[in-house]
Amino acid sequence: MTHERTPGGTFTTSEGITFTREGLGAMQLAGPRVWGPPADRDEAVRVLRAAVGAGVNHVDTADFYGPHVVNEIVREALAPYDGVHVVTKVGSVRDENGGWPHARSPEQLRAQVESNLRTLGVEALDVVNLRLGGGPDGHSPVPGSLAEPFGALAELREQGKIQHLGLSVVDAAQVAEAQTIAPVVMVQNWYNVAHRGDEALIAALDAQGVAYTAFWPLGGFSPLQSGALDAVAARLGTSPKAVAIAWLLRRSPNVLVIPGTSKVAHLRENLAAADLELPDDALAALEPVAA
Repeated sequence: MTHERTPGGTFTTSEGITFTREGLGAMQLAGPRVWGPPADRDEAVRVLRAAVGAGVNHVDTADFYGPHVVNEIVREALAPYDGVHVVTKVGSVRDENGGWPHARSPEQLRAQVESNLRTLGVEALDVVNLRLGGGPDGHSPVPGSLAEPFGALAELREQGKIQHLGLSVVDAAQVAEAQTIAPVVMVQNWYNVAHRGDEALIAALDAQGVAYTAFWPLGGFSPLQSGALDAVAARLGTSPKAVAIAWLLRRSPNVLVIPGTSKVAHLRENLAAADLELPDDALAALEPVAA
Protein backbone atom coordinates (compact mmCIF):
# COMPACT_ATOMS: atom_id res chain seq x y z
CA MET A 1 0.00 0.00 0.00
CA THR A 2 1.54 3.30 -1.09
CA HIS A 3 0.60 6.71 0.25
CA GLU A 4 1.71 10.19 -0.76
CA ARG A 5 1.72 11.33 2.88
CA THR A 6 3.03 9.63 5.98
CA PRO A 7 1.79 11.35 9.14
CA GLY A 8 4.76 12.55 11.14
CA GLY A 9 7.19 10.87 8.78
CA THR A 10 8.42 7.33 9.30
CA PHE A 11 10.83 5.37 11.46
CA THR A 12 12.50 2.15 10.31
CA THR A 13 13.64 -0.24 13.00
CA SER A 14 16.85 -2.24 12.94
CA GLU A 15 14.65 -5.26 12.09
CA GLY A 16 13.50 -3.50 8.91
CA ILE A 17 9.95 -2.52 9.92
CA THR A 18 8.90 0.95 8.79
CA PHE A 19 6.24 2.60 10.93
CA THR A 20 4.47 5.88 10.31
CA ARG A 21 5.37 7.89 13.39
CA GLU A 22 1.76 8.84 13.97
CA GLY A 23 -0.32 5.71 14.36
CA LEU A 24 -3.81 5.02 15.64
CA GLY A 25 -4.64 3.70 19.08
CA ALA A 26 -7.74 1.52 18.76
CA MET A 27 -8.64 1.35 22.46
CA GLN A 28 -11.47 3.89 22.14
CA LEU A 29 -13.23 1.81 19.49
CA ALA A 30 -14.84 -0.35 22.20
CA GLY A 31 -17.72 0.67 24.44
CA PRO A 32 -17.47 2.67 27.70
CA ARG A 33 -14.62 1.53 29.97
CA VAL A 34 -13.23 -0.38 26.95
CA TRP A 35 -15.99 -2.92 27.53
CA GLY A 36 -18.46 -4.30 24.99
CA PRO A 37 -19.29 -2.94 21.54
CA PRO A 38 -19.13 0.72 20.54
CA ALA A 39 -22.26 2.80 20.19
CA ASP A 40 -21.56 3.17 16.47
CA ARG A 41 -19.68 0.22 14.99
CA ASP A 42 -19.88 1.64 11.46
CA GLU A 43 -18.13 4.81 12.62
CA ALA A 44 -15.42 2.70 14.29
CA VAL A 45 -14.82 0.95 10.98
CA ARG A 46 -14.72 4.31 9.21
CA VAL A 47 -12.13 5.62 11.68
CA LEU A 48 -9.76 2.74 10.92
CA ARG A 49 -10.21 3.01 7.17
CA ALA A 50 -9.84 6.79 7.25
CA ALA A 51 -6.60 6.49 9.20
CA VAL A 52 -5.11 4.06 6.70
CA GLY A 53 -6.46 6.14 3.83
CA ALA A 54 -4.64 9.16 5.28
CA GLY A 55 -1.34 7.27 5.30
CA VAL A 56 -1.23 5.68 8.75
CA ASN A 57 0.35 2.21 8.66
CA HIS A 58 0.47 1.50 12.41
CA VAL A 59 -2.59 0.45 14.41
CA ASP A 60 -2.31 -0.42 18.10
CA THR A 61 -4.86 -2.86 19.51
CA ALA A 62 -5.31 -5.68 22.03
CA ASP A 63 -7.63 -8.65 22.31
CA PHE A 64 -8.54 -7.53 25.83
CA TYR A 65 -10.10 -4.36 24.43
CA GLY A 66 -13.78 -5.26 24.56
CA PRO A 67 -12.68 -8.03 25.06
CA HIS A 68 -12.29 -9.25 21.47
CA VAL A 69 -14.51 -6.45 20.14
CA VAL A 70 -11.79 -4.09 18.93
CA ASN A 71 -9.75 -6.80 17.21
CA GLU A 72 -12.88 -7.92 15.39
CA ILE A 73 -13.55 -4.35 14.23
CA VAL A 74 -9.93 -4.01 13.11
CA ARG A 75 -10.33 -7.22 11.12
CA GLU A 76 -13.58 -6.05 9.51
CA ALA A 77 -12.07 -2.70 8.56
CA LEU A 78 -8.56 -3.60 7.48
CA ALA A 79 -8.08 -7.30 6.68
CA PRO A 80 -5.99 -8.51 4.86
CA TYR A 81 -3.89 -5.64 6.30
CA ASP A 82 -2.02 -4.81 3.11
CA GLY A 83 0.85 -2.57 4.22
CA VAL A 84 -0.61 -2.03 7.71
CA HIS A 85 1.28 -3.03 10.85
CA VAL A 86 -1.14 -4.25 13.50
CA VAL A 87 0.49 -4.15 16.93
CA THR A 88 -1.24 -6.06 19.71
CA LYS A 89 -0.55 -6.61 23.41
CA VAL A 90 -0.65 -9.56 25.77
CA GLY A 91 -0.17 -9.89 29.51
CA SER A 92 -3.67 -9.03 30.75
CA VAL A 93 -7.20 -10.34 30.33
CA ARG A 94 -10.61 -9.01 31.39
CA ASP A 95 -12.65 -10.36 34.27
CA GLU A 96 -16.44 -10.45 34.60
CA ASN A 97 -16.42 -7.03 36.27
CA GLY A 98 -14.41 -5.38 33.51
CA GLY A 99 -11.17 -5.50 35.49
CA TRP A 100 -7.74 -6.00 33.94
CA PRO A 101 -6.02 -8.83 35.86
CA HIS A 102 -2.48 -9.77 34.87
CA ALA A 103 -2.16 -13.01 32.90
CA ARG A 104 1.52 -13.68 32.26
CA SER A 105 2.16 -17.38 32.72
CA PRO A 106 3.40 -19.16 29.58
CA GLU A 107 0.07 -20.98 29.30
CA GLN A 108 -1.92 -17.75 29.62
CA LEU A 109 0.25 -15.97 27.06
CA ARG A 110 -0.07 -18.80 24.56
CA ALA A 111 -3.86 -18.66 24.96
CA GLN A 112 -3.85 -14.89 24.42
CA VAL A 113 -1.74 -15.20 21.28
CA GLU A 114 -4.13 -17.83 19.89
CA SER A 115 -7.09 -15.59 20.67
CA ASN A 116 -5.45 -12.63 18.90
CA LEU A 117 -4.77 -14.83 15.89
CA ARG A 118 -8.45 -15.80 15.74
CA THR A 119 -9.95 -12.36 16.28
CA LEU A 120 -7.58 -10.62 13.86
CA GLY A 121 -7.92 -13.43 11.34
CA VAL A 122 -4.22 -13.96 10.66
CA GLU A 123 -1.80 -16.89 10.69
CA ALA A 124 0.95 -14.83 12.35
CA LEU A 125 0.73 -11.70 14.47
CA ASP A 126 2.76 -8.78 13.13
CA VAL A 127 4.01 -7.28 16.43
CA VAL A 128 3.16 -8.49 19.94
CA ASN A 129 4.02 -6.34 22.95
CA LEU A 130 4.38 -8.02 26.33
CA ARG A 131 2.67 -5.63 28.73
CA LEU A 132 4.16 -5.60 32.21
CA GLY A 133 4.17 -2.83 34.81
CA GLY A 134 1.16 -1.49 36.57
CA GLY A 135 2.25 0.14 39.82
CA PRO A 136 0.07 2.53 41.84
CA ASP A 137 -0.98 4.50 38.74
CA GLY A 138 -1.44 1.44 36.52
CA HIS A 139 0.94 2.78 33.89
CA SER A 140 4.43 2.62 35.43
CA PRO A 141 7.12 -0.09 35.23
CA VAL A 142 7.49 -2.51 38.11
CA PRO A 143 11.07 -3.84 38.37
CA GLY A 144 11.56 -7.58 38.03
CA SER A 145 12.59 -10.31 35.65
CA LEU A 146 10.57 -10.88 32.50
CA ALA A 147 12.53 -13.93 31.37
CA GLU A 148 9.69 -16.43 31.71
CA PRO A 149 6.90 -14.51 29.94
CA PHE A 150 9.13 -13.02 27.27
CA GLY A 151 10.77 -16.39 26.72
CA ALA A 152 7.33 -17.92 26.11
CA LEU A 153 6.62 -15.30 23.46
CA ALA A 154 10.05 -15.86 21.92
CA GLU A 155 9.15 -19.55 21.53
CA LEU A 156 5.93 -18.58 19.75
CA ARG A 157 7.97 -16.32 17.48
CA GLU A 158 10.24 -19.24 16.64
CA GLN A 159 7.11 -21.29 15.84
CA GLY A 160 6.02 -18.63 13.34
CA LYS A 161 2.97 -17.39 15.25
CA ILE A 162 4.54 -13.99 15.93
CA GLN A 163 6.75 -12.04 13.55
CA HIS A 164 8.17 -9.40 15.92
CA LEU A 165 8.24 -8.77 19.66
CA GLY A 166 7.98 -5.63 21.75
CA LEU A 167 7.50 -4.56 25.34
CA SER A 168 5.06 -2.29 27.14
CA VAL A 169 5.33 -0.55 30.53
CA VAL A 170 8.90 -1.62 31.22
CA ASP A 171 12.14 -0.10 32.49
CA ALA A 172 15.59 -0.04 30.88
CA ALA A 173 16.78 -3.12 32.78
CA GLN A 174 13.81 -5.14 31.54
CA VAL A 175 14.45 -4.03 27.97
CA ALA A 176 18.07 -5.14 28.24
CA GLU A 177 17.03 -8.50 29.70
CA ALA A 178 14.51 -9.08 26.93
CA GLN A 179 17.11 -8.30 24.28
CA THR A 180 19.22 -11.21 25.53
CA ILE A 181 16.27 -13.50 24.71
CA ALA A 182 14.96 -12.18 21.37
CA PRO A 183 15.06 -8.99 19.27
CA VAL A 184 12.87 -6.13 20.52
CA VAL A 185 11.44 -3.87 17.82
CA MET A 186 9.34 -1.60 20.01
CA VAL A 187 8.94 -0.32 23.56
CA GLN A 188 5.58 1.21 24.48
CA ASN A 189 5.54 3.35 27.63
CA TRP A 190 3.80 6.32 29.18
CA TYR A 191 5.64 9.44 28.05
CA ASN A 192 4.50 12.96 27.28
CA VAL A 193 5.36 16.62 27.77
CA ALA A 194 4.56 16.37 31.49
CA HIS A 195 5.82 12.82 32.13
CA ARG A 196 9.38 12.60 30.79
CA GLY A 197 10.94 9.83 32.83
CA ASP A 198 12.08 7.85 29.78
CA GLU A 199 14.39 10.43 28.18
CA ALA A 200 17.52 8.27 28.57
CA LEU A 201 15.69 5.12 27.45
CA ILE A 202 14.38 6.83 24.32
CA ALA A 203 17.88 7.95 23.36
CA ALA A 204 19.33 4.48 23.94
CA LEU A 205 16.60 2.83 21.88
CA ASP A 206 17.07 5.33 19.06
CA ALA A 207 20.75 4.41 18.89
CA GLN A 208 19.74 0.75 18.64
CA GLY A 209 17.07 1.25 15.97
CA VAL A 210 14.20 0.40 18.32
CA ALA A 211 10.90 2.28 18.13
CA TYR A 212 9.49 3.95 21.24
CA THR A 213 5.69 4.30 21.27
CA ALA A 214 4.43 7.00 23.60
CA PHE A 215 0.94 6.41 24.95
CA TRP A 216 -1.42 8.70 26.89
CA PRO A 217 -0.25 12.05 25.41
CA LEU A 218 -2.39 14.03 27.87
CA GLY A 219 -2.18 11.64 30.81
CA GLY A 220 -1.10 12.54 34.32
CA PHE A 221 -1.23 16.33 34.00
CA SER A 222 -1.76 18.51 37.06
CA PRO A 223 -4.08 21.53 36.74
CA LEU A 224 -1.05 23.85 36.50
CA GLN A 225 0.55 21.72 33.79
CA SER A 226 -2.71 21.57 31.87
CA GLY A 227 -3.04 25.34 32.15
CA ALA A 228 0.40 25.89 30.63
CA LEU A 229 -0.41 23.52 27.76
CA ASP A 230 -3.79 25.21 27.23
CA ALA A 231 -2.08 28.61 27.04
CA VAL A 232 0.37 27.43 24.35
CA ALA A 233 -2.46 25.83 22.37
CA ALA A 234 -4.57 29.00 22.55
CA ARG A 235 -1.65 31.12 21.36
CA LEU A 236 -1.11 28.80 18.38
CA GLY A 237 -4.82 28.55 17.59
CA THR A 238 -4.98 24.80 18.04
CA SER A 239 -5.90 22.18 20.66
CA PRO A 240 -3.86 21.03 23.66
CA LYS A 241 -3.86 17.49 22.26
CA ALA A 242 -2.40 18.71 18.95
CA VAL A 243 0.37 20.52 20.82
CA ALA A 244 1.09 17.42 22.90
CA ILE A 245 1.30 15.21 19.80
CA ALA A 246 3.47 17.71 17.92
CA TRP A 247 5.82 17.95 20.92
CA LEU A 248 6.21 14.17 20.99
CA LEU A 249 6.95 13.97 17.28
CA ARG A 250 9.71 16.56 17.67
CA ARG A 251 11.30 14.79 20.61
CA SER A 252 13.24 12.00 18.89
CA PRO A 253 13.13 10.31 15.46
CA ASN A 254 12.19 6.94 16.98
CA VAL A 255 9.19 8.25 18.95
CA LEU A 256 5.83 7.02 17.65
CA VAL A 257 2.48 8.29 18.92
CA ILE A 258 -0.84 6.43 18.97
CA PRO A 259 -3.63 8.90 19.79
CA GLY A 260 -7.01 7.23 19.87
CA THR A 261 -10.49 8.34 18.91
CA SER A 262 -13.83 6.88 17.91
CA LYS A 263 -14.72 9.72 15.53
CA VAL A 264 -13.39 10.45 12.05
CA ALA A 265 -13.49 14.21 12.69
CA HIS A 266 -11.27 13.82 15.76
CA LEU A 267 -8.96 11.49 13.84
CA ARG A 268 -8.36 14.19 11.24
CA GLU A 269 -7.57 16.72 13.98
CA ASN A 270 -5.05 14.32 15.51
CA LEU A 271 -3.38 13.65 12.16
CA ALA A 272 -3.13 17.37 11.47
CA ALA A 273 -0.91 17.68 14.56
CA ALA A 274 1.89 16.07 12.56
CA ASP A 275 2.08 19.29 10.52
CA LEU A 276 2.00 21.63 13.50
CA GLU A 277 5.19 23.67 13.89
CA LEU A 278 6.06 24.52 17.48
CA PRO A 279 8.07 27.76 17.57
CA ASP A 280 10.96 28.13 19.99
CA ASP A 281 8.97 30.29 22.40
CA ALA A 282 6.24 27.63 22.57
CA LEU A 283 8.81 24.93 23.30
CA ALA A 284 10.31 27.11 26.00
CA ALA A 285 6.90 27.64 27.55
CA LEU A 286 6.40 23.87 27.69
CA GLU A 287 9.65 23.13 29.49
CA PRO A 288 8.28 23.93 32.99
CA VAL A 289 5.42 21.50 32.32
CA ALA A 290 7.77 18.56 32.95
CA ALA A 291 7.03 16.86 36.25
